Amino acid sequence: MSLKSQIKDELITAMKAKDEFQTSILRMLSSALKNKEIDLGHELTDEEVLSVIKTMLKQGKDAVADFKAGDREDLVAKQEKENEFLERFMPEQMPDTEIEKLAKESIQELNASTPADMGKVMGAVMKKAGGMADGNRVREIVQKLLV
Repeated sequence: MSLKSQIKDELITAMKAKDEFQTSILRMLSSALKNKEIDLGHELTDEEVLSVIKTMLKQGKDAVADFKAGDREDLVAKQEKENEFLERFMPEQMPDTEIEKLAKESIQELNASTPADMGKVMGAVMKKAGGMADGNRVREIVQKLLV
């Protein structure tokens, strides 16, 4: 079953259960997926669906930071709950030790030695990780290794 089908099935289940929280998030996600399909002009692959979810999670994390800065704890809690729900659809994240191993391999392959090479190394690590590593964690690890 594709990820998109799983989301659609969960939306139907949430609607039948009258779960307003899940229904709201899943409708928002379905809408974002439909908009992406219209932009691309084809049915989304699982990788493209994950990309949309990852974008929504990044926006949600940015919103949490903004809400904290604005001292809006009520909105922080709501947004964190939404982010937690969306993270269920993401593949399990790679441990830091594995990311560090990929980073060291990429640094050797690219003969990187200075912080100026960080972009190239990060791109290589993210490609090898295949969506199983958060960009911020990769950046921190690569930055530590290139200093």
